[in-house]
Amino acid sequence: MATVELRFSALPEHVRTARLVAAAVARRSGVDEAVLDEVRLAVGEACTRAVGLHQSGGIAAPVRVSLIEEEKQFSIEVGDEAPRAAPGDKTPGARGAGEPDTDAEEDEMGLAVISGLVDDVEVTAGQHGGLIRMSWPTTPPAGLVP
Repeated sequence: MATVELRFSALPEHVRTARLVAAAVARRSGVDEAVLDEVRLAVGEACTRAVGLHQSGGIAAPVRVSLIEEEKQFSIEVGDEAPRAAPGDKTPGARGAGEPDTDAEEDEMGLAVISGLVDDVEVTAGQHGGLIRMSWPTTPPAGLVP
């Protein structure tokens, strides 16, 4: 299992770089060429979401992107450090699901776009931030099939 990790300052101009690196690693990992545009778009949405969460929360920590090549799948994890809480939790700085938030609709739209692009997606969030894990099947390089 090979992993490439990126960390970048929560600035919109770095999202393009993350998209390009993700597409290059996905191609090398054996993700079908027809799916690479979906990989680029999904990574762009996930990174843009993480950048927005960091900027709106005043978080200086970098956005984390892990590109993971496994035997029969390629996964991308985009992590942020924006705290989220359960509804009713009044922890300072934590945004609860039941609290009004002007960015909530934009956040939900980004997640909907990602879900439409990626069949295998998992979104988790908690007090220490969130993680979006997206996976695509891979095919072995030509000549290696028995």
